[in-house]
Amino acid sequence: MRSTIKKAAPKAKEVMSYGIPAFRFHGLLVWFAAYSRHIGFYPRKSAIQVFKKELSKYKGAKGSVRFPLDKPLPLTIIRKMVLYRVNENLNTIKLKKGK
Repeated sequence: MRSTIKKAAPKAKEVMSYGIPAFRFHGLLVWFAAYSRHIGFYPRKSAIQVFKKELSKYKGAKGSVRFPLDKPLPLTIIRKMVLYRVNENLNTIKLKKGK
């Protein structure tokens, strides 16, 4: 999970946020955490909605998804969501500069 995020967002900084690992690039990008039965991935509500079809086989909530520990991580989907969040943060910066 961590290496996939780093490859998708190489300029992002690793931080702790809400007591779990996160990545920051022009704002917070994504969070993740390991639990006893799953890995939680928190790419914000916007990314969950954009990728809801690909994530439909996983449990989750508005801004999170749970990847079970007994199955391989869907690294391609994770990468796409991180790239989406990078672009989303960059677009937010552009909009703020334009005001």
